Amino acid sequence: MVTKDEKKELISEIIAYWSNDWNKFVRDALCARLDREQQAIIESVQHNPMTAVASGTARGKDFVAACASLCFMYLTPRFNEKGVLVGNTKVAMTAPTGRQVKNIMTPEIRRLIRAARTKFPFCCPGRLVADDIRTDYEEWFLTGFKADDNATESWSGFHAANTMFVITEASGISEIVYNAIEGNLQGNSRMLIVFNPNITTGYAARAMKSDRFAKFRLSSLNAENVVKKQIVIPGQVDYEWVKDKVINWCSPIQQTDFNEGEGDFNWEGKLYRPNDLFRVKVLGMFPKVSEDVLIPYEWIEIANRNWQELQASGFIPAKSCKLGVDVAGMGRDNSVLCPRYGNYVPQFDVHQSAGRADHMHVVGMTIPYLKKKGAKAFIDTIGEGAGVYSRLLEEEFTNAFSCKYSEGTDGLHDITGEYEFVNMRAYLYWALRDWLNPKNGFGAALPPCDQLMEEATETKWKFLSNGKVIIEPKEDVKKRIKRSPDYMDALANTFYPRDYSFISDEELLKDFL
Repeated sequence: MVTKDEKKELISEIIAYWSNDWNKFVRDALCARLDREQQAIIESVQHNPMTAVASGTARGKDFVAACASLCFMYLTPRFNEKGVLVGNTKVAMTAPTGRQVKNIMTPEIRRLIRAARTKFPFCCPGRLVADDIRTDYEEWFLTGFKADDNATESWSGFHAANTMFVITEASGISEIVYNAIEGNLQGNSRMLIVFNPNITTGYAARAMKSDRFAKFRLSSLNAENVVKKQIVIPGQVDYEWVKDKVINWCSPIQQTDFNEGEGDFNWEGKLYRPNDLFRVKVLGMFPKVSEDVLIPYEWIEIANRNWQELQASGFIPAKSCKLGVDVAGMGRDNSVLCPRYGNYVPQFDVHQSAGRADHMHVVGMTIPYLKKKGAKAFIDTIGEGAGVYSRLLEEEFTNAFSCKYSEGTDGLHDITGEYEFVNMRAYLYWALRDWLNPKNGFGAALPPCDQLMEEATETKWKFLSNGKVIIEPKEDVKKRIKRSPDYMDALANTFYPRDYSFISDEELLKDFL
């Protein structure tokens, strides 16, 4: 039986043994397998006050953040010869939402703690309580909580000899919260921010340009699983996923066009130029959004976060359904149905038709929606959609409407009342843009969908000489993304206005929701 005093002595010895080499603690005590880039981040946190990490998908940013948190938690407190805590340590983990703390950060901490205690029973003392680690010392703890603009006083209690602030999904944290955190960066303090670089503005984006921060970028191209073409680190991004994204999200280029500073890269002996989706999700780089892009990447990300929050809350929509239907024709793989309930799209319904027109199947997918109270379906009737629309009329569904992208748009404007449009396609795409724009306050909520993300961020627009907005031809989009923008079309169709008799733009815009 180990006495209390003996336990304190063991803890002190453990701290002394590993305190000079945090990566050794991660490897030996936490039993964690980190690649070289992740090890460099741990080393940075050991020696640098502020560290920023921009990361691609499944690159282990939250895992390495958990490792760094536990290193600081257990290797920085100081005890005197009597086992009295004379240099206390406090670690705060936070994220934009409570769900992210509870479902992303806390599980990583718990797994690491359990592994360590199996091997070294006394190396990671403390009780795991909710999102916290509480030790026998009131001033030595780790805690996790949601970052809240209205509760910045939560940060006021983090004065200690050793303090660390770990922020995941850091691009979603407000300047107010960062200001509160920085007010506590005194003494032996650390700040570690990790994020997907989907937004080009804000604190996290500036950190990657600031000399205050040690900066790292975790590219999926360099992941050990990808480099070795086998699973070396479980849960990390794998070779097949990256290969698929290179094929679908990148364009081959010649050596004369190669510009590494723009994100161009060598993959298996060939040179490629990434689109914005690849830059963010694979390379861990910020999107290179130009002024002619219809919908910025960050707007879709915000809509995805809104959707996740609604899902977590058990949200049940009260609005009636507006169903956008894009029917696959010959040579196209997918028919896509998009049900929208006010600001909320629960999912996309997809039928893989293998390049064959399959009207009856799409009709069968559409009818259950049309039977709901107040539902309306808007079907692109240029091409194969005409067959679906005709069949629905035969079945006496008067709440199905024909949507032709070539229609005129006399009397229709954007949300400001200023812009006019060349055709219905331009109007619908711009209505979607207005709905997604966070400044307009619609609270758009979309399920995460790589296909829609790619289509939205790869679609361009411009003004014609007469001042009207035009969207680039669908054929140009198809050349870049190597398929038809079916998800975008289905979602845009939900904004079709022609089943109403509106007397003003204001009335029309109210019907967005």
